[in-house]
Amino acid sequence: MGALLLILLAPLLPCSAGILGDVRGVVHDPQHHPLSGARATLESTNSAYKLTSSTNADGIFQFSAVPLGEYRVTVEDPGFASATQVLVLGAASAPVLHYQLAVAGGQETVNVTASPADLNPESPRRDIFIDQQQIKTFAGVDSSNSFKIITDFVPGSYIVHDQLHVRGGHQVTWAIDGVAVPNTNIASNVGPQFNPKDVDYLEAQTGSYGAEWGDRTYGVFNLEMRNGFERDRQAELITSYGNFNQTDDLLSFGDHSEKFAYYASISGNSTEYGLEPPTAENIHNQMHGGGGFTSLIYNPNPMDQLRFSGALRLDYYQVPNDPDQQEAGVNDRQREQDIFGTLSWVHTYSPGMLLTLSPFYHFNRAAYEGGPEDVPAATDNRASNYEGGQLSLALVKGKHNARFGMYAFAQQDNTYFSVVANDGSGQQFNQTVTPGGNMEALYAEDQFQATRWLTLSGGLRYTHFAGNVTENPVDPRVGVAIRIPKLGWIVRGAYSMFYQPPPLDTVSGSLLDYTEAQGLGFLPLNGERDQQQEYGVTIPVHGWAADLTYFNTLAKNFFDHDAIGNSNIFLPLTIQYARIKGFEVALRSPLIAHRYSAHLVYSNQTAQGAGAVTGGLTDFSPPEEGYFFLDHDQRNTLSAGVDGNLPWRMFASLEFNYGSGFLDGDGPNHLPTDYTFDLSVGKNFGETFTVRFISTNIGNYRYMLDNSNTFGGTHFADPRMLSVQVKYRFKY
Repeated sequence: MGALLLILLAPLLPCSAGILGDVRGVVHDPQHHPLSGARATLESTNSAYKLTSSTNADGIFQFSAVPLGEYRVTVEDPGFASATQVLVLGAASAPVLHYQLAVAGGQETVNVTASPADLNPESPRRDIFIDQQQIKTFAGVDSSNSFKIITDFVPGSYIVHDQLHVRGGHQVTWAIDGVAVPNTNIASNVGPQFNPKDVDYLEAQTGSYGAEWGDRTYGVFNLEMRNGFERDRQAELITSYGNFNQTDDLLSFGDHSEKFAYYASISGNSTEYGLEPPTAENIHNQMHGGGGFTSLIYNPNPMDQLRFSGALRLDYYQVPNDPDQQEAGVNDRQREQDIFGTLSWVHTYSPGMLLTLSPFYHFNRAAYEGGPEDVPAATDNRASNYEGGQLSLALVKGKHNARFGMYAFAQQDNTYFSVVANDGSGQQFNQTVTPGGNMEALYAEDQFQATRWLTLSGGLRYTHFAGNVTENPVDPRVGVAIRIPKLGWIVRGAYSMFYQPPPLDTVSGSLLDYTEAQGLGFLPLNGERDQQQEYGVTIPVHGWAADLTYFNTLAKNFFDHDAIGNSNIFLPLTIQYARIKGFEVALRSPLIAHRYSAHLVYSNQTAQGAGAVTGGLTDFSPPEEGYFFLDHDQRNTLSAGVDGNLPWRMFASLEFNYGSGFLDGDGPNHLPTDYTFDLSVGKNFGETFTVRFISTNIGNYRYMLDNSNTFGGTHFADPRMLSVQVKYRFKY
C-alpha cells in the first residue's frame, strides 16, 4: 500500500488535527439554572484572534478549530455581571469551563480566574508550554541555531555532541500547525529546522502522548507559528552583535483582516563559534546560516479555513579542529538544507466536528565534506525527499473527545559516500545509493470523561513501513487522569507502545568492501519498538503548578549511531535493548508581585543499553554482560529561571543550568558536574525600540562536556557569549 494511494483514498477515512482544540463552557444563573442566549467571547491574550458564540437551551457554548495558545473567555448576559476565565489551550484538547453568573449590582463586575498553564485535568500526560514572552526574554532562547527553547524548559532535555537529546533518546518530532515534519534520519543534522523568533507558542510532550503521534518516542514539539493576527500592518527588525563576531538578524512583516492574515520573515546569522569544539580553544569554527518562513490563513466563511505554512533553512558549519588537526590542514565542513511546506484545509461540519486535510512536502540535506588533505578524506552527502499528507477528524461531543486519523509519506534518499585513505595505502571508495520507502499509519483514540474527576483515554495506532525492511506494528495506548476533589490534584498514569521507522541507510558495493576491511559488517536496520510506562501527579497551590513524573521506557532495536573507522562518516545502528527511566519535576509559578514569573525543571534519569548490535555497522563482537551506560547518559539535569518587568520599562531574566556530567569514555564513571548562569536585561523605549543585553554562561565556566565520537571526539561547552540585540517596530 503506497503513501500516494492512501492520500487519494483519504476522503474515505476519518482522522485528527493535532494543533487545533475545542473550548466548551457551561453557564448557569445564581440558582444553577442554565442560561440560554448568553454571549461568549474567546480572545487571544497576545493577538487580535477572536471568536464569538451563544449558549444553547442547556447553557452550553462551544468554540471549534482553536489553535493552541492562551485565551481569555468572557461570558455576558443582560442583568448579570460578566465573568472571564483565562486558559492555556493544548493541542487536540477540549476543556470545559464552568460559569455561575452573579446578578449585576449598580456596577457590573468582572471576575478573572486563571488556571496554571500546565494544568490539564483530562490528559494522562504532562505538557509544557513555552510562550513568546519566554522566547524573547530568556537569554539565547530566540537564537537561530539554538535548542534552548527546549533545554531551558523541558525536563530531561540537553545538548551533547551537538545533538538534541530528550529522555535519553535522539529522535523527536517537530510539527507545524499539527502536521508532523517527517524525518527518519538519525543524528545527521546539527542545526534546528525552525527559527525560534517565528514561534508564538511551543507545546512540548515528552511521553504518554496519544495515538496520533507514533514515530518518535522521546519528544513531540508542536509549534504554533506567528500568523499575522498579532500584527496590524507592522514590521519588526531584530538585529544583534556580540563576541566571536556573532550576529543574528530577522526582518518580519504581518497583517490581518477579518478573513485573511499573513506573516513572513527572512533571517540571517553568522558567528566564529558555531559547534562545540574538541578543546577549550576555538579553532576552525565559523558558521553562517539563513532562512525564511511564511504563514497564510484565509477564512472564506465561518465553516472553512485554509492555512499554509512554509519554511526554508540553509546552514554552513566548519567542523572545529584541535591544534594538531589545524596544523595538519584538516578542513572538514557540514552543509545543511531544510525545506518544508504544508497546506491545510480545516472544515467545521458542526460545533465539535472538525475535518482537516493537510498535504505536505519536506526536503532535508546533511552534507559532511572532509578536506582533500584529511587522513582519511571523507564525504557523506545525504538528501531526503518526503511527500505525504495527513487527514483528520476530531469529534467533541458530550463526554467524548475522539480523534481518528491517517498519516502517510513516501521517502526517497540520495546519498553519496566517499573515503580516500590518504595514508599511502591507495585504499578508497565512492558510492551513490538511492533507497526509497514509504510509511502509512492509521489511528483512533478517545478521551472519555466518565465523571468530572475521572477521564479515561485509549487509542490504537497501526503502522505499515516498507523500505529496506517491511514491518506492520500495532501499538495500543491507554491512560487515566483523576482530579482529586477539593484538593484539585491531578493523578496521571499511562501505558504506551511506539514504533519508529528505521532510516533508509544501507551499505553495499565498494562501501561494503571498505567496511569489511575495517573489520565491520552491515546488518539491515529494523524499526525501534518501545514500551513506556508513566505515572505522575500535578499539584496546584495558589496559582503554582508542581508536576512530579516517573517514567520507564524499554526499547528493542534502540537507535544510535557510529563512525566508519575514523572517517567522521556516521551511520545509524540499533542496539538490541535499551532501558531509560527517570524521575522528573516541573514547577511553574503564577505572576508574583504583579511582575515576576519563575520556573524549574529537574530530571534524574539513567540511559542504558544491553545486548548486541542488531542493525547497522558492527564488528560482531560479543555483547557485554548485562546493561551498560549509553554515551549520553547524564544522571541529573536542572534548569531554573526567573523573569519579570522592572521599573523604567525594563525587563530581565536569570537562568541557572546544572548537569551532573555525561559518561566518561566507556564508563561507568561520569565526567565532573557543571553549571552555568544566563542573564538577559532589556529596556523598551516607547512602542518602537527595544534594546537587550544578552549573556549565556556569564561566568565563562569552561568544562569538558563529553568525549564521544561525533564530529571529532571530545567536546567542550560553549564559553561566555555576549551580545546586544535591538528591535525596531514600524508600520508600513
